[in-house]
Amino acid sequence: MANIIAVVWDFDKTLVDGYMQDPIFEYYGINAHDFWTEVNALPKKYKEEQGVLVNPDTIYLNQFIRYAKSGKFKGLTNEKLKEFGEQLKFYKGVPEIFQKTKDLIEKNSIYQEYDIKVEHYIVSTGMSQIIRGSSVMPYVENIWGCELIEGKDDAGDPCISEIGFTIDNTTKTRALFEINKGVNSKDGREGVKVNTKIPEELRRVHFINMIYVADGPSDIPAFSVVNKNAGATFAIYPKGDMKAMKQVEQMRVEGRINMYAEADYTENTTAYMWICAKITEFAERIRSEEKQKIAKYAAFEGPKHII
Repeated sequence: MANIIAVVWDFDKTLVDGYMQDPIFEYYGINAHDFWTEVNALPKKYKEEQGVLVNPDTIYLNQFIRYAKSGKFKGLTNEKLKEFGEQLKFYKGVPEIFQKTKDLIEKNSIYQEYDIKVEHYIVSTGMSQIIRGSSVMPYVENIWGCELIEGKDDAGDPCISEIGFTIDNTTKTRALFEINKGVNSKDGREGVKVNTKIPEELRRVHFINMIYVADGPSDIPAFSVVNKNAGATFAIYPKGDMKAMKQVEQMRVEGRINMYAEADYTENTTAYMWICAKITEFAERIRSEEKQKIAKYAAFEGPKHII
């Protein structure tokens, strides 16, 4: 399936202006800064008190569950998380860029001949249900994020109560290989798992046709996998944030990303044009490769009658 171009997006501060949990804090009247300060202190707390290592990327889920069970996040269920997804504040140009990049290739006759397609994926350490409730979902092939299991709070009412599945900054790379091999793809690669041995030519999305878009150093493992396999990498920073801009510039200098731009995906911005240009570049390469394959066979005229 060498004709698929995949744009893989981080979520918080890449597509969303801030964090996906912000509407939750606002709804329940919880100070977001205080909440995250508590979360950031947990790894050290558990190490000192119990000698236990915790994952700093996903320990926040335990804090959300704790707040839900105690009543601070009363009624926080998976359905409620979806509702919060409807309230997310996306950067300009989102979700429009998803459809525009699809149309860029799929409505161009020179690429239609070779059935070249653009697909979008989201890989996030955030909560899957919030993403599923957001406005980008109709444009996305699949998402990877953290899943929560429902149970009861201290009053016996439904709430999130257990961790079902997590994605952290390292296991994002696993998600990339699942996209690469077609795990859980909509076209039905039944039985394919991340460790299934599949020859490179039979993988659903080649890394060379993959663009990874994220906001910073936490995505370095994913950037590295895509770069190593000749894909494209792009970083985003919020408008006017000098610290964030210097951070992604350093990543570019170190060769960790190909390019970066201000977080604005409207037409004619650097982010929009670079992503579209890279998609078109990939499509041209795929088209050229397919034409060469056909030309190779067309040059062989087959057996003739001997005169």
